[in-house]
Amino acid sequence: MLRGDKQIEPKDSFLLGGEKVTKKNQGPGRQSKWDEVKERLAEIEIWLRDGLTEAQVCKNLGIAVSTFNTYKSKYPELVTVIKKGKETQIIEVENALFKNATGYYFYVDEAIKVKDAEGGERIEKIRLQKFKGPDTGAIAFFLKNKDKSNWTDNPQMIDIKREELKIRQNESEFKAW
Repeated sequence: MLRGDKQIEPKDSFLLGGEKVTKKNQGPGRQSKWDEVKERLAEIEIWLRDGLTEAQVCKNLGIAVSTFNTYKSKYPELVTVIKKGKETQIIEVENALFKNATGYYFYVDEAIKVKDAEGGERIEKIRLQKFKGPDTGAIAFFLKNKDKSNWTDNPQMIDIKREELKIRQNESEFKAW
């Protein structure tokens, strides 16, 4: 490219040792870290199961979030590991929610004073079983999310949605004729 009487090289090329190098003959860029990441798939699953975010996983792996996203689009085995790690978290939280919604028994160790035969006192450790009653907030949340057709903050909306569904079914049957 000429400008006045000077020759200006395009931005996508440069001189290297007197030889013009363009992006086309530049060769591969930075070496991929996929092989290193692939060896650590089990660790990635554990990190996600333990609650780390994808950004924290990237930091642990020493790669950029954009690189991690590229790997997710290229390598289905990474997506599978991510889903498994996050799925475990979801199951554990669902179990805890259900446990709080239904109530549960648990054990507590307590220290008590006991009088001995000589009139002295000593401390003994006993294990007590206690019951934590159902949490109404957990019950409401559970039902609203697991049985949406019967539980909502707006009961009239359930009837409206049922009517809307009937109308759509009738329309699709009519179109089929």
